[in-house]
Amino acid sequence: MHTIIADNLRKVYSVQKKRAGLSGSIKDLFAPIKEEKVAVKDVSFVIDEGELVGFIGPNGAGKTTTLKMLSGLLYPTSGEVRVIGHDPWKRDYDFLRQISLVMGQKNQLWWDLPAIESFNLAKDIYGIRDSVYKKTLNKLVEMLEIGDVLNVQVRKLSLGQRMKAELVAALIHSPKILFLDEPTIGLDVVMQQSMRNFLKEYNQNSEGSIILTSHYMDDVKELCKRVIIIDQGSILYDGLLSDVIAKFSHHKIIVVITPTGTTTHKVLRAQVAEKAADLLKDPGVVDINIKEVEIEDVIRQVFAGK
Repeated sequence: MHTIIADNLRKVYSVQKKRAGLSGSIKDLFAPIKEEKVAVKDVSFVIDEGELVGFIGPNGAGKTTTLKMLSGLLYPTSGEVRVIGHDPWKRDYDFLRQISLVMGQKNQLWWDLPAIESFNLAKDIYGIRDSVYKKTLNKLVEMLEIGDVLNVQVRKLSLGQRMKAELVAALIHSPKILFLDEPTIGLDVVMQQSMRNFLKEYNQNSEGSIILTSHYMDDVKELCKRVIIIDQGSILYDGLLSDVIAKFSHHKIIVVITPTGTTTHKVLRAQVAEKAADLLKDPGVVDINIKEVEIEDVIRQVFAGK
């Protein structure tokens, strides 16, 4: 079942072009010059129930803008999108209670209140029955291991504790779609892994879809089988993460092992066998290993247009 259908989504902003100097500022005040900035260009994709999809790209690529259109926070300039059968920008109640959006640097918790108060408020907003609320809350609190900080003011929580509490608030109504925008940003390595473990377990045990944006490739590699790569507002690739290397990398790495250490050679795929045979002719070579280029390096090459 398709939970998200995006068809030729496009978002164009009208921005004011600044003139130089004092006279330019005065002219801007009375006769501003407007220019269009295209943030998203004719983006199309389909996401099915239960999928966990990585949405990756450099800063300004259009990731967050697309997520905001899918969640109804932005109205597209053109194109169509259906999310669980709804037009997102109408923001009707039935739609809102089936989605959730978590942005790594935005708060949805009440800053001066304990986190449990925000959870209780969400219960009332979404009309969750007491028995269902208690069961869901206990499960999320146990999975995220934050039972000891439920009654602590949000402002006093560490960043990692706050992000876990944000996830509880986002999932307390069991949404069918979870939009995650940089959920591990600013977290230390241990807390990043803890968040990844939770998201993996949650996705496996629920039927909901998760759309994840992240600059951390470890997030994407560990969580997502499918990725959508976007740059300058356009989709460059939509498919399996495992196929990215084969599609975009024209090289392999040959690691040469000698008694004194190792050296690496970046070789065109078509020339790997010939190069490996030549290297093995050297009596000083103990062994060689042939491996793929790291996915992070391939993605950088894609964005660099190489």
